[in-house]
Amino acid sequence: MAVTRHDLNDRLVAAVTAKDADTVRALLEDGADPDTPGPDSLPLLCVAVAGFDHQSAWALMDGGADSDRELPDGTTPLLRAVDLGSPASVDAVLGKDPGLRLADAAQERLLDLARHWYETGEAEELRRRTGAAGPADRRLVEDAAFTDVEEVSLGGLTVRAGHSAVLTSLEGAFGVLPPLAEVVARAVSYPDECHVNWSTAICTLRRSPQAWSALTVLRHHPEPPTACSSPMLFGARTPGRPSAPGGATGRTWSILAAWALDESDGRVLAKVLDAYTDQEHPGQEAIGLRYADHPDPRVRSQVPYCLLLHRTAPTEAAVTTVLALSRDPDPGVRAAAARSLGARELLPAFREALLNLLQDPDHGVRSCAAVSLSGSDDRTAVVADALAALMDEGDQLFRASGLWHYRSRNRPTEHDRAAG
Repeated sequence: MAVTRHDLNDRLVAAVTAKDADTVRALLEDGADPDTPGPDSLPLLCVAVAGFDHQSAWALMDGGADSDRELPDGTTPLLRAVDLGSPASVDAVLGKDPGLRLADAAQERLLDLARHWYETGEAEELRRRTGAAGPADRRLVEDAAFTDVEEVSLGGLTVRAGHSAVLTSLEGAFGVLPPLAEVVARAVSYPDECHVNWSTAICTLRRSPQAWSALTVLRHHPEPPTACSSPMLFGARTPGRPSAPGGATGRTWSILAAWALDESDGRVLAKVLDAYTDQEHPGQEAIGLRYADHPDPRVRSQVPYCLLLHRTAPTEAAVTTVLALSRDPDPGVRAAAARSLGARELLPAFREALLNLLQDPDHGVRSCAAVSLSGSDDRTAVVADALAALMDEGDQLFRASGLWHYRSRNRPTEHDRAAG
């Protein structure tokens, strides 16, 4: 019996209500209506937004849901997302070309709402709306992958404290970013670099013409980088992927190179090197060799990525230095060496180093060595035996690394199949 559109829509309501984004996407592909009303007679996009279910919201938007649809109370699904303060939900329902699609009045309404929440504060606005007294309940939750935000509840209402990030994101989308100092001030008031208000400010600046000038300003910020809330530390996190020298992205590359050469604070320097090594640059090896014996292990852990480049064969100095770092007293540095050694063809010295790291007392280092070895093309007996031994380990990652390499090593090649 064929499934009717009505049945598909009923199943879609159940899937969105259950926050089952995979099923939502499958049902939409089968012909379910993305604007199907939910249990409250509002479009299902509103159900996903109210449940902070950005994955289902993405699926509905991809399926053709209308986030600008005016609802009986005069709001829209997009306006409701802004009101609830989840940057992930706003990103999901913002839609294509919002700066061109939305009228100026609609843009202003969204910006005003986000700015009101940000300036008033989530707890205070909830008190105003509900009449409830006393402190709000707060808990840290994941808003999207690798980003956190507080969830604030009071008087029966719950919002997420991401309105600063929502405001910055909307300003970027509408082409009305405020001065750099204001964007940075919104971010650095949150000491956690994984907080959405920090990460959104960085991502928005990366897409803005202000990105390279931000580096120039923040690199020389007078406030010492003694805390996560340092504007200088924010600046070190701002670059995206600088391209070859020339143009604005070339300026970013040049600023990072100069910054890496004269930065004295280890924490900031590690962030600068992390951004700088996102792409290969001339002179990168010299910077890596300069900091190979830096007293801060966070800096030393970035050195292998300066030295082992994907497109260039390593020099003798680079090989010697990375091998020395594989024996560093700090496990984070040894782990970085293990990861970088697996990014290139395994020279005999690299193979030996990774086999030694496979016996490291630190679990994280052993894991990195196992992943690097199992992902390599090295099919020598000594590597195969070392990885085969991992299949007896209690750790699932180790067992998977050993099994992957065992299957790869024993999978017949084209020559084997041709021979019979």
